[in-house]
Amino acid sequence: MIFSYNWLQSFFYKKLPNPKKLAEILTMHSFETEKKGKIGKDTILDIDILTNRGADCFSHIGIAREIGALINAKIKTAGQKSKPLVKNQKLNIKDFLSIEVQDKTACSRYTARMIIDVKVEQSPKWMRERLMACGLRPINNIVDAVNYVMLETGQPLHVFDFEKIEPVNSKSQKRKIIVRKAKKWEKIITLNNEEYELDDNILIIADNKEPLAIAGIKGGSKAEINYQTKNIILESANFDYSVIRKASKKLGLKTDASWRFEHNLDANLTKPAVDRAVSLIQEITRGQAIKEAIDYYPKKIIQKKIKLDLDYVQRLLGIKITKKEILKIFNGLGFKITKTPANIDNFLIVDVPSFRKDIAIQEDLIEEIGRIYGYDNIKPVIPSALLIFSDKNENIFWENKTKDIMKQIGFSEIYNYSFINEKNAEIFKKNENFIEVENPVSIEQKYLRPSLIPGLLKNIKHNFKRCEILKIFEIGKIFVKNPKLKENTMLSGVITTNKEKQGFYELKGIIDVMLNKLGISDIWYDDYQAEPKYTELAIWQTGRCAEIKVNKKKIGFLGEISSDILQNLEIIVKPIVFDIDFEALIKECSEEQIYRPVSRYPSAVRDLAILVPSEIKVIDVLNKIHSVEHKIISDIDLFDIYENKELPDGKKSFAFHIIYQAKDRTLLNQEIDAIQKKIIEALEQDSLWEVRK
Repeated sequence: MIFSYNWLQSFFYKKLPNPKKLAEILTMHSFETEKKGKIGKDTILDIDILTNRGADCFSHIGIAREIGALINAKIKTAGQKSKPLVKNQKLNIKDFLSIEVQDKTACSRYTARMIIDVKVEQSPKWMRERLMACGLRPINNIVDAVNYVMLETGQPLHVFDFEKIEPVNSKSQKRKIIVRKAKKWEKIITLNNEEYELDDNILIIADNKEPLAIAGIKGGSKAEINYQTKNIILESANFDYSVIRKASKKLGLKTDASWRFEHNLDANLTKPAVDRAVSLIQEITRGQAIKEAIDYYPKKIIQKKIKLDLDYVQRLLGIKITKKEILKIFNGLGFKITKTPANIDNFLIVDVPSFRKDIAIQEDLIEEIGRIYGYDNIKPVIPSALLIFSDKNENIFWENKTKDIMKQIGFSEIYNYSFINEKNAEIFKKNENFIEVENPVSIEQKYLRPSLIPGLLKNIKHNFKRCEILKIFEIGKIFVKNPKLKENTMLSGVITTNKEKQGFYELKGIIDVMLNKLGISDIWYDDYQAEPKYTELAIWQTGRCAEIKVNKKKIGFLGEISSDILQNLEIIVKPIVFDIDFEALIKECSEEQIYRPVSRYPSAVRDLAILVPSEIKVIDVLNKIHSVEHKIISDIDLFDIYENKELPDGKKSFAFHIIYQAKDRTLLNQEIDAIQKKIIEALEQDSLWEVRK
């Protein structure tokens, strides 16, 4: 917003700092300010007023008040700058004018004054220069005077030619101004000869016949001031900012007046502003002000009173500012202090002027103190505080650790929606137990998911065409009826592999690694037994699924997905899936890890292949091998499963790597061979088992 340096200077008895220095002071304490150059002998300042200060600082008197507080200089008020009003004591405005406010919400105050016998001509040079410095075009002394007062006080005013306002009736010279909402399709021609169509949401100023002005935005041409005007009505009103903003936007009409009203002006400003305008017009036109004013003001605004704790000022700003300095700051800003009793000397009762609508609480007052005192005068101090560590959240800790482990193993984490569609509910069959969403955002999100697996299978379907080897996992909530609604956190993962027969054992090894890294060692795999605690879905392929147990407690399942489900989902690959109750898993996790030093001595590997009946499981063979207890057997790995027509009927072949290693010596071939022989003897105790040689 543009301000005149010379105009600001006129408010002070003492000389202001030069324009450049003044711009620096305002920038550091109030608003960002820039010196924009000169117009004649005047210097222009461009001040970026904050939106919350529109009620007081969209005016020269408001900026002068800020400057006075900053440089500790007393300012002249607008009234002190004006000559006393000369009133015609014989006439009363109520004999000439009445005001009717129909929309009392949109118009909280309407003040009118009347001046007779004015002479309309060019305004004085000093007034024209100041208006042009602020970007306004001079018109005539009446219009220029009200524009001048708007720039000086921040209160927009409007002036009507009294004779052009419609009389109340044919026998009376009395006029009536009505503040009302426009009628639908009502029109007005404004001062710039533009026609606007109005509606019942737009506030207007009207006479008995038609609109005179769009309230708070633009005057109409009907009661326009010209060089034949003799008697005038001055309007100074306060309109609801939201009503003006909506009307301005709807009409596409922005003016200096609407811009100010949109920032919620102070209703207490209307009377001083109109009196200032009357004084100026009398001075430059030699007109006479009719005594009294019509002032519609049903609900007066009362100044806020805020209790200020001086000790709190020091705590919040981090510096002790004397009470004398605080009083000087408030006095400079136009705040009044109510005297406090001696026994509560550390408190002040501050009367906040109505033009400071941004001040509502004690902290606002403290901000004003710090701002005027100068933030650069407050030395930075490192705050002292007691740091209290929050309690460890076990769920988040183990969730993050598990995610890190899975990513290290080569898995990608997936985030799926917590919903499934009706088709999935049908495919997974037990949809009578699914929890239906009352207001689903789409048909794809009709049910709460009872398992993470449907979402992971969908990920496999969409990504398999781009990548045949996939490893994905998710940790998330599932929702089941058991029998009531229950949330449970699950850890599920899926892999695809080129070697489908080995996929089960590959994922089993991955689970072993993950559980070991979580501090779990007692891991066991058992025959599958369906149990609703873990899943409501009938998903597993018969005979191709196992239970995952830790410390003899079931925590989840591992296996292949039912071929019927894969066919319905149109998934051409056979993914291997694990589904673990994460809440049960957390209870078994431990941060303690048993340290096992790496042996300094080399290991030796012996391969062993065995032919067994088709119903025999890998675990059965491993149990036999482990029955030959010996400390130098460090590990056993299954590396092949072979089933073919070439083998005897009902037979299959398992092949293992048996790894031998001692901690204290290099093993001899003779002792390895001896243990290998014992293992073969243990395996061949069953007549249907044959170690292949």
